[in-house]
Amino acid sequence: MKRSTQHSFICLVALVFAMSVSCDSPAPRTPKAVKTVAFITNTTSNFWMIARKGCEKADAELADVTVAFKTTNTGTTDEQNRHIRDALNRDEADAIAISPIDAVGQKTVINEAAKRALVITQDSDAPDSDRALYLGADNRAAGRQAGELIKKALPQGGKIMVFVGKREVQNARERFEGLKESLQGSKVEIIDLMTDDANQTRARENAYQTVKKYPDIAGMVGLWSYNGPAILQALRPENKLGNIKIVCFDDERETLAGIKEGTIFGTVAQQPFEYGYQAVQSAAKVLRGDRSVIPESKTILIPTVVIQRTDVDEYSKKLDQLLGST
Repeated sequence: MKRSTQHSFICLVALVFAMSVSCDSPAPRTPKAVKTVAFITNTTSNFWMIARKGCEKADAELADVTVAFKTTNTGTTDEQNRHIRDALNRDEADAIAISPIDAVGQKTVINEAAKRALVITQDSDAPDSDRALYLGADNRAAGRQAGELIKKALPQGGKIMVFVGKREVQNARERFEGLKESLQGSKVEIIDLMTDDANQTRARENAYQTVKKYPDIAGMVGLWSYNGPAILQALRPENKLGNIKIVCFDDERETLAGIKEGTIFGTVAQQPFEYGYQAVQSAAKVLRGDRSVIPESKTILIPTVVIQRTDVDEYSKKLDQLLGST
């Protein structure tokens, strides 16, 4: 009788323990038939509208993937980090494709996200983080391309000002370094790198103040997509277009129009449509278990394109086709 009682007591304790463990442990997440890829920008501009078109194309082609596109309107790490948290907690994202604003300052946030989802960096990298893949331009090489353009625009040399949103962003640092490398030994002199904190009004003001402070300025180089249009808007009322040579990045409509009319010497265009399209397609393959899409270098480089007056019409036509504008 005593033995039977002991046996019953042990069984009861085991049952209570099992129930307590069951209550304390989170239920495993049910596998999703449709995976979610969150695509997060670093600011707001037409550049990201083009990237969104690429995301939408991939989304339409993939029955097992849906895309949550998130725009960082303020260009701040606080907002971008909130998008990461929302993607993980609200959207239950299986993958995040992000253009980090501060690769160093956001390393912990990116690493924590990588524990819960596949993390791909696009447009700008966070090479020291736990991201699985970087997909975008060779930004140092793109900076060198911009340097070759400004040297061509200023064969006699001269002083130039360089503009960008945030100097700490990886792509900004690499483009500026590439630009300086290209200008070594030339007669082109960089006065400074001015930042606008991803504020387009401030970007225009920076260009305007440069004209006032440096009347002998010969050229201006904009490293982010909106910098070209901002320089145009600042110089036009000052009647400085054509006198001050402009080199910029990407393919904003105003930039392409400026190249066509001769007020912008040239631009180094990324392919944001491909950033959106390939980021989603690559994430989809990895989420299906196919990691062959990730090379040993963990980097997929998408070539940049130099656009000048002779080829701007052809490029604009191709861009219209991509965006469904024709």
